[in-house]
Amino acid sequence: MDTNFEKLSFHKGRKVERIRKLRGLSQSDLGERLGGITKQAVSKLEQSENISEEKLQQIADALEVTLEGLKGFSEEKVLYNTINFYENSGVHASSINANVENINNPLKETIEVFEKQLEKLRDEFIKVLKEK
Repeated sequence: MDTNFEKLSFHKGRKVERIRKLRGLSQSDLGERLGGITKQAVSKLEQSENISEEKLQQIADALEVTLEGLKGFSEEKVLYNTINFYENSGVHASSINANVENINNPLKETIEVFEKQLEKLRDEFIKVLKEK
């Protein structure tokens, strides 16, 4: 079964675009970090389904992420890490959501569902802590 989600999860250019947006970088900013390439060249890169391993390493360095992190990126992992690592740090999903809103992708409804689930889990967690 070949779903749109499966296509998106293996599309390396879209992963580059999403990470760039989450990092708050413009295409021009990323182009500068990649040795001064144009924003049009970055746009073309982000539309590429396949990118060479060498080029991916350069992009990962420019985005200040690991190659494995870039290749394995998914919104679900972002939400999972948000739930598990930021719960008690004073960072709220609403502040993270500001950058996620900038991502134009078909998974927006999925993200909203996860945010609702996060809120429910947070409420249950607080309830359990109060009972102790």
